[in-house]
Amino acid sequence: MTIALTKKDFASDQDVRWCPGCGDYGILSAIQKTMPELGIPKEKVVFISGIGCSSRFPYYMNTYGFHTIHGRAPSFATGVKITNPELSVWVITGDGDGLSIGGNHLIHSIRRNLDINIILFNNEIYGLTKGQYSPTSERGTVSKSSPYGSLEAPFKPISIALGAEASFVARTHDKNQKHMSDIFLRAAQHKGTSFVEVLQNCVIFNDGIHDPVYGREVREDNTITLEHGKPMIFGKNNDKGISLDGSKASIVDITKEGLDAVSIHDENRENPDHAFVLSRMMQPHYPVPMGVFRDVERPTYETQLHAQVNQVEREKGEGDLKKLLFSDETWEVK
Repeated sequence: MTIALTKKDFASDQDVRWCPGCGDYGILSAIQKTMPELGIPKEKVVFISGIGCSSRFPYYMNTYGFHTIHGRAPSFATGVKITNPELSVWVITGDGDGLSIGGNHLIHSIRRNLDINIILFNNEIYGLTKGQYSPTSERGTVSKSSPYGSLEAPFKPISIALGAEASFVARTHDKNQKHMSDIFLRAAQHKGTSFVEVLQNCVIFNDGIHDPVYGREVREDNTITLEHGKPMIFGKNNDKGISLDGSKASIVDITKEGLDAVSIHDENRENPDHAFVLSRMMQPHYPVPMGVFRDVERPTYETQLHAQVNQVEREKGEGDLKKLLFSDETWEVK
């Protein structure tokens, strides 16, 4: 008999040790709420993290989990998924962990398209190590490691994921529980690597960094919700829209140009060009997109790998490691 699980079933007995008011609480709550909707037993779920505030996440989930080394969570997740393809595998990482020391691991895990879910918390700062600028900090960010302003151009996580040929890419934020939960559910249902950026507030070292995007007073004009098959409209009166023409996005005044001038969002578009243009939209010139940028089908890595191994075994029989090591040319080292 299958027992229906609840959000509480996925909460561990550990005290949650994030700063009061941290955006991580909202993300944790949204994922715990989403888990029962997947219909997967707790014993079939694994959360894997690297290093950073966000990476304390596995402690707070009543599932299996690994708190691993800096930036290497995607590598551990790759091993777990290949050897246990029936598991639901989640990678939890931050903008520093995932895009700095772990940048290469993140890119290649996305490129391979394992059936895993990567959630990147983006607060545009290193929180655990007390406030250095991170790979997503805006140029000119004054921090403990850049007292005169950072000089580097920031990474845009969605653009990086699309450039790595991600088959599922989405963005949400820590102030909207329902939207987060809906996006996490879509990510889990996707067959392949899902990459979700969550805009997250760090109350201590970068408080309010996303307020110009999703602050209560501005969110209707400064964000746009992407919905597949629907025109991309936004604004308090839904009177503005986005028109995509090649590599250019422009804002449409619907009251003057009409709804037909607004582009329809197609998350299943095989060519990622439109999704990439959307990923470059940011304040103060454009509303920031929330929702699914891209959702396309690609063969998963672990499925192809196991099929290849089975084919080789059928043709050549089971492998023999000792025979392999002593085959062909050998050298004696003196």
